[in-house]
Formats: sequence, structure tokens, C-alpha cells
Amino acid sequence: MLLSRYLHLHKSKGRRADSVLDRSAYILLSRIRVEGPMSIGQLCDAFGLDTSTLNRQTAAAMRAGLVERIPDPDGGLARKFRITDEGARRLDQERSGTVASLDRIMADWSDEDIAAFAGHLRRFNSDIERLHGMPWPRPRAARH
Repeated sequence: MLLSRYLHLHKSKGRRADSVLDRSAYILLSRIRVEGPMSIGQLCDAFGLDTSTLNRQTAAAMRAGLVERIPDPDGGLARKFRITDEGARRLDQERSGTVASLDRIMADWSDEDIAAFAGHLRRFNSDIERLHGMPWPRPRAARH
């Protein structure tokens, strides 16, 4: 809880004071950047959220100019969401703020301590997703 609180410096709704994205937009944009264009169904599978929640989140992201709907590049019927240049710019800005927060926390840590922490955090996150039946990275066959 302390890590989350520090990184987000709760101004409102879990956002850092200098935040340019809310949490749901940050997560949505991050996933689309890693996976490439994704449909609502793929986003539901990736996040374990229902369609109505993802429809609200993607609609808000579209209104903000962060994502756009495109035809499926692979020729499927479902339209997909792609990150826009503005979405990429704001995602990069948000990440920079988070990295700066982490740099302040770990200013006196050795490179070995940082690497060990990153390894343990990666393992912790992987085990959470594994226990929920959603291991990361997702096997290619499970993606739509």
C-alpha cells in the first residue's frame, strides 16, 4: 500500500499530483502498446473485466484522443483500439513521472538491490496472475 500511495501521491482518484492519465487509461494504453491493436473482447480477457467496464474505459480514452478504433489489421470482424500519437505521448509522460518517483525512493539503493527488487516484484506479479489463471505473457493461442 505504501508503494502505491507514494507512486500515486493521492491527489484525487489515486493519481499523482503531476499525473496526466488516470489509472485505467494508463493500464489500457500500456497494454495496447505491448500487444498492439486490441478488440473489446481481447481487453476483457486481458484485464478480467466485463464488457460494459471496458466500453466505458475505451469510450473515455477515445473522447480524450488517446485511442482510436480501427478495422482489425488481421482481417477479423471486430474493430480494434490502437493508441494514438497523443496517447503515446501522455503514456510516456506518465511513465516518466513514475520513474522519477521510483528514482527518488531508490536514490541510495545499489544496482544489485534494484535488480533484486525488480526480480522479486516481477515474480510476485507473475504469481498473482498465475493464481488467477491469467499468466503473463499470454500464450499466443489465447489472444484473439
